[in-house]
Amino acid sequence: MASPNGGEDFESSLLSFEKLDRASPDLWPEQLPGVADFAASCKNPITNSPPKWMAELESEDIEMLKELGSLTTANLMEKVKGLQNLAYQLGLEESREMTRGKFLNILERPKK
Repeated sequence: MASPNGGEDFESSLLSFEKLDRASPDLWPEQLPGVADFAASCKNPITNSPPKWMAELESEDIEMLKELGSLTTANLMEKVKGLQNLAYQLGLEESREMTRGKFLNILERPKK
């Protein structure tokens, strides 16, 4: 039978007293580039100035972001499918126009 202190001995044998230097970039590389910078920017006190990425947005863009943010997952997926279908249709239309241009010789390079 195991001694009553056998469990404690086993647990104490598993303890490690090694000191790891977490400041070393070699031991603890940044998993996702830019995350540390983003985290540091979030720790700054809140200011009234908008973030850099919002500086170039127009009011229509902000309204679109709010609209997309309020959608449910299913509605958002439906929106994405609609955008994929639109991109496919635009690709087909572009292909037709390129073929038409080729037949009309409007895409031909001028001869020197």
